[in-house]
Amino acid sequence: MDLKQLEYFRHVAELGSFTNAAAFLSVGQPTLSRQIAELETEFGQELFDRNGRGVVLTQAGSQLLEHTRGILTQVTRARQELENRRSGDVGQVTLGLPSSLGSIVTVPLIKAFGNAFPKSRLAFSEGLSAYVLEWLSIGRIDCALAYNASASEDFEVVPLLEDQLYLIAPAARSKKYPASISLHELADYPLVIPGRPHANRMTVEHALSNIGRKIAIAYEVECISAIVDLVRQGHGFGVLSLNAIKSSPWAAQVRIMPIVDPLLTFPLSMVTSTRRPKSLFVRKAITLIGKIAREEIVHSLSKHPRNRRIQAS
Repeated sequence: MDLKQLEYFRHVAELGSFTNAAAFLSVGQPTLSRQIAELETEFGQELFDRNGRGVVLTQAGSQLLEHTRGILTQVTRARQELENRRSGDVGQVTLGLPSSLGSIVTVPLIKAFGNAFPKSRLAFSEGLSAYVLEWLSIGRIDCALAYNASASEDFEVVPLLEDQLYLIAPAARSKKYPASISLHELADYPLVIPGRPHANRMTVEHALSNIGRKIAIAYEVECISAIVDLVRQGHGFGVLSLNAIKSSPWAAQVRIMPIVDPLLTFPLSMVTSTRRPKSLFVRKAITLIGKIAREEIVHSLSKHPRNRRIQAS
């Protein structure tokens, strides 16, 4: 087994086809097939199920893909660190972040990164905070913007800001609802909310538990747009941040009410691994990412009239 075989395997797995992978890698399909066959012989297991439409990973293949991504990432980092010693700020950083922040920070980060490190590249992976922390632990990403992250032996956590959560209700029935609700009253609203371990869900559950109340669940849904859509149609209520609400095409069709007494907030942090060394370039990049992300999120929140009133009160 060599690194080239792992690289070939990863591309076949991610593209779902020997033909597509061979074209992407600019190698002959027989060569690619032979390399994968050698891997399967070495491991004594089939890595792909072949069918007329392409290939699908077997269970063994899925496990190998997870390890392969980590191995290739580590090799890339080693090359970057050696290159940095020779030529300065050159390399690649992969950032994991919640999908609700993607539309807010991605473009500003790419612009700022390009200005600061013109010979380097910034890549993104979006997912739930729990997932991006898992990716960070296995080496798939270099750093993460994550909600409700806790410092540990594995993670270094630098707080960026406290994001506020709001209750949303159908706008068509807005006259029925108060301007704001208390945390105690929140337990009376059946919620359309992600399942565990979503940071939003855990924040709401823990906050209610601390005052002796339980969360009421209407539906468990992870997709933010689907949550807002269900709420605007009257299938329940939602608890989301302003940025998450604004990322939905249905944002104008829901009533937004702050949760007060106390405010319901959850921390957004920059998280890195304590298990892997950081080159000077990576440390600079992480500092820049944290700074720009915080500025853009705060700026986005300040443009919402309701939020300006809350901050001023």
